[in-house]
Order: sequence, then C-alpha cells, then structure tokens
Amino acid sequence: MPSPFIELKVGERTVKVTNPDKVYFPELGATKRELVEYYVSVGEGALRAMRDRPTNLKRHPDGIHTEAIYQKRMPAKHPDWLETVTVTFPSGRTADSLRVTEVAAIAYCANLGTIDFHPWQVRAGDVEHPDELRIDLDPQPGVAFAAVREAAFLTREVLGELGMTGFVKTSGNRGLHIAVRIEPRWDFVQVRHAGIALARAVEDRAPHLVTTAWWKEERGERVFVDFNQNARDRTVVSAYSVRARPAATVSAPLTWDELTDAEPADFDIRTVPARFARLGDVHAAIDDRSHSIEPLLERYAADDRGDLPYPPNYPKMPGEPRRVQPSKARPAEG
Repeated sequence: MPSPFIELKVGERTVKVTNPDKVYFPELGATKRELVEYYVSVGEGALRAMRDRPTNLKRHPDGIHTEAIYQKRMPAKHPDWLETVTVTFPSGRTADSLRVTEVAAIAYCANLGTIDFHPWQVRAGDVEHPDELRIDLDPQPGVAFAAVREAAFLTREVLGELGMTGFVKTSGNRGLHIAVRIEPRWDFVQVRHAGIALARAVEDRAPHLVTTAWWKEERGERVFVDFNQNARDRTVVSAYSVRARPAATVSAPLTWDELTDAEPADFDIRTVPARFARLGDVHAAIDDRSHSIEPLLERYAADDRGDLPYPPNYPKMPGEPRRVQPSKARPAEG
C-alpha cells in the first residue's frame, strides 16, 4: 500500500511528497523521500546550476530499474508557481520546458520521480545564446578514471593559457565535466565551434590520452571530448544532480585541489549533503566572471580540419563533413 503523503516546507512553498517510502534505489534502500530531501539539502547549489535554465527531466517514478521517462516538456497540469520557458529544437519544433527559479521547483520535480536534471546551456532571458561552454570528458571502455583526471588537468592548463576559468565536477558516472561561463554573445553553432577548438587543443597536446573522434571505432582507449554537448538541445547532467545508478551517485562539484585524489564513488545521495553543509557550494564563484570565446573561434577559423559531425538527429549543417562511419564509407567518400 502507498505510504501517506508528507509535506515539506521549501522556501515559501509547501511541497507534497506522495508515497514517500517508495524505494527508488533498491541496492541502497533509498526512498523517494530521501531523494526529495537530498535536493532540498543541496538546494542552494543545485539552484545555482539550474537557475533560469530550460531543464529536461529524466524520471523514474517506479524506481531506477524501470524504464526512464525523458521529459523535455512540462505537463500542461502543474502548479501556477512553476515556471516554463519556450525552447526551439534542431527540428524547428518548440516546447515549453521547465524553467528552474527556486528550490521548490526542483523538489516538486523530484516528487514526480525525477532523478536526473539536465539543464540547457542558456538562460530563459536569451535562449539562443549560450552562457556556458561545456567540456565533457568521456572515458572510453578500458580507460581508468586516472586518465580522465589527467585529461581534466590538461584542459585546465589550456584554459588558463586562454585566460579562462573552468569549474570541474564529476559526471556521477565515470567521467568529468568542466564548465566555463561565457558571455552570451554567440549562437549555438559558434559555441560548438569554440568547443571543438578547445577539444582539439587538448588532443594535440596528448593524442595518446585524448581524442575528438566522433566515431567510436576510432577512439580507442582514450578520453573522448564530446564537443557536441555544446550543440542545441544537447545537455549534460546538472551539478548536484543524482544519477539513476544503483549507488545513487551524484554529479559533484569539486575544487581543482580536490580532483587530485577524488573518486566518483565518493559522492552520493548520502555523502554529499554533509559535504555541502560543511563546505557550501564550491562552485559559488562560477557566475563572477564571463569569458569571451573569440580566441577559440579564431583558432577554429585557422584550423584547416574544419567542422566535425553533428549527432544523427540533427539536420545537415553547413560545412559539416559526411556522417558516414569510416568502416562503412565507400572509397569515394573516404
């Protein structure tokens, strides 16, 4: 039988948690109530990461071992205080997505079974010009986390030479994400090009460690820098988001000093609240300065390698190479 609902005071709101004893993470024994209370406990940091951003929801209302519901549109029926923002997908279609404006909105969505939150790299005031450059370091099979850590420090070195500051976090899985706050003056195509230029700069310094190869068959046992995470409607999981994994790991913001010996498994739904209470949001300074991507765009323009493929669901883009897997390409296409 469902357990009686409870009500949580979240800021100025009262958020109802239905069936609070429902187990979402069986291996850990963590319940829906624990998930909602987790997001409230780290609310200041989670809100900073998602504030005013269109946000996609990955819902598991019957627990993490059930099929996920990927929700880009807010249901028509929702509280009046919950805000939305209209976004445009690569297809040209539009949708009213969740606009996160307060911690209660995060708690409300957690009650709907949202485990992962995936914010866009834009703000509601200007959904066509990203204010965040995202570096997604994705280890390929057989690659240890030590290699991802090394790639992150190398990325930091390149950013430093450009006068840019990156903020690093675990992905909640095997990788790392680095966010760079940028001026919202460039469109998605330009920001993606800047991401490609940065990824290539890192790859050129350590081609044995890092790759920008879009096709998996070409990546080998290296860390892939997923430049396409800067394309329209591509998202990475939010800082402080729980992941739908048996250990309820969290995408945890880190300091660069902490990264030296941090391990992804150190950060989960039960360890991060105490850490947050002790340290606060270690990425609190992320909005203090926004950077220009002009130096990266200049590098991209001067690089005769040109563009790289877009994800398969995108329309063909100007200047994009053929989307043909190398092993399947005909000689004339190779």
